[in-house]
Amino acid sequence: MDIKGAIDHETRCEHYRSANDRIAIKFYCCGEYFPCFKCHARFGCGEEGVVWPRNKFHHKAVLCGQCHVTLSINDYLASGYSCPACGEAFNPGCALHSHLYFGTN
Repeated sequence: MDIKGAIDHETRCEHYRSANDRIAIKFYCCGEYFPCFKCHARFGCGEEGVVWPRNKFHHKAVLCGQCHVTLSINDYLASGYSCPACGEAFNPGCALHSHLYFGTN
């Protein structure tokens, strides 16, 4: 199975599938979007612990699974857990894994 068969139309995966789990993150190491670090480990490039450098937080790297707008990391981190384009909620629990993607907590 490839990643396309492992996610739903709003980017939910087998690991994170609540109603608000609707983002995908472009991983800095490979430039590919994955819904979570576990999917990246399974389907990605094999790199671990490669976070986005803070000086690149202006890059678009977070995809809203609802409206498919791509947000910069800065915009995502400042979003208050909802998409600034469509208003759909994001999972605030994603902040628990922020350090894996962006080096933040």
